[in-house]
Amino acid sequence: MRLRFWIGLAAVLLIAAGSVAAALIVHSDDSADFHAGQRDEARRAAHQAESVAGLSIGQLASAAAFFRAEGNFSRHEFDVVAEPLLREGALSGTVFVQRVPNAKRAAFEQRHRAPIFERTADGPRKAGTRPVYYPITYGVSSLGNSSPVGYDLGADPERSPFLHRARDLGKPVATPPVKLLLGGLGINVYWPVYRDGAPTVTVAQRRAGLIGFAAGAFHIDDLAAAAISAVPGSVDVQLQVDHQTRLGHRGDLDDASNAPIHIADRTWLLVVRDPNRPDASLPLLLAVVGIALAALLGALILVWSRNERMQELEREAGQDSLTGLRNRRRFEDDLNLAMARGRREHTTGALLMLDLDHFKQVNDTHGHPAGDQLIREVANVLRRRSRESDVLARLGGDEFAVVLPNCSLIEARVAAEAIADAIRDHEPAWDDVEPITASVGVAMFGDRARSSIASVVSEADTAMYAAKDGGRDSVRVFDPVAIRDDASWDDLGF
Repeated sequence: MRLRFWIGLAAVLLIAAGSVAAALIVHSDDSADFHAGQRDEARRAAHQAESVAGLSIGQLASAAAFFRAEGNFSRHEFDVVAEPLLREGALSGTVFVQRVPNAKRAAFEQRHRAPIFERTADGPRKAGTRPVYYPITYGVSSLGNSSPVGYDLGADPERSPFLHRARDLGKPVATPPVKLLLGGLGINVYWPVYRDGAPTVTVAQRRAGLIGFAAGAFHIDDLAAAAISAVPGSVDVQLQVDHQTRLGHRGDLDDASNAPIHIADRTWLLVVRDPNRPDASLPLLLAVVGIALAALLGALILVWSRNERMQELEREAGQDSLTGLRNRRRFEDDLNLAMARGRREHTTGALLMLDLDHFKQVNDTHGHPAGDQLIREVANVLRRRSRESDVLARLGGDEFAVVLPNCSLIEARVAAEAIADAIRDHEPAWDDVEPITASVGVAMFGDRARSSIASVVSEADTAMYAAKDGGRDSVRVFDPVAIRDDASWDDLGF
């Protein structure tokens, strides 16, 4: 019983642990699928914004190539080149920034009728004497604003470092978000234009060959719109530049995914958080159901274990500890049931009382362990010589009882003789212990309505002692006539 209980308890724990593990696996798989989808959304949105910006920068490169080939070009030629950039890409404005040495400044102002202004703390003022100026020569805007022709970007502290960087690197350079000259918040991209045929291998050569910049302006809102158009409307989007949030949700987005957006030489970070996280109800339900089943099974096992333990205690209470046969209390209950059944069904049964002959000599000669072993062997002999419906009991010491329900007198006598013969023929397992015999008394019950347990037991005892008095190793059947007439038991023909 104990082994089955622990096996059942282990099964309960396995069911509970398995349900929790299954719930965790389902939740983990759902979370993994969710995060994979969220990463895909971030990459798709970043790729969309990067593609839009990349297309415009590519067109800006074409414009720079045209300016390089032309060298000197007119306003009309600039408009022909610049207008498609605004229509087909994400640029909100484009300008040509000319490199003007101080010696040519007057000619520039006269040609474009625009003085070169530089930014100061008190506002724009006409530029002073410097070796080189970077004024805006031409410009167009999708907003229709007039471009700040003549504005000196070289004197603008927010833009001049990036002009110089683009000049020295020989490739497009993007600014961080700045207030655009054409209106709004955005970034400028500067593509250096060198004199056609000038060498540009070294930094010095690039500085000497620079004639200006093809510049474009991107509104941050336009870039963000290109990114957001690729994600569902319920998704939170954040645009970060240099670890600062420039657009979208403010503050940290917990458990979000991000993807880079490369614009010229600058990298932005697009952060995406999908609020539609996987629902934990299914894994939770799975865990609850599993734990509930485990608890139910555990309760059933406890009830079963308790019932089995009660049955075991009941068996132990009615069982002889040495032989496993019924003890006296249980024997009397079973005998009472057999007698009641016999009266109800009008059948007869028999009670056999057995007492081992000279058993005391075994204990005295070989010790109680040998005697106990012999008692167990006799109990096994009785088991082999009885029917399944028979009741076997050890009443104490070397005294045994056998209840034979639904049995005639002749059948009872035959059964008693067979038991006596089997005990006589049994070879004890203990060394030097001689075979033993038994005296058997038989009493019938069931045909007398007023017979009691005590009377039947007394009759079987009387017959058993008659067998002992007759020389032992024999069977005697109780007969009230022999008692009343003081007749010899041997005269009964048994």
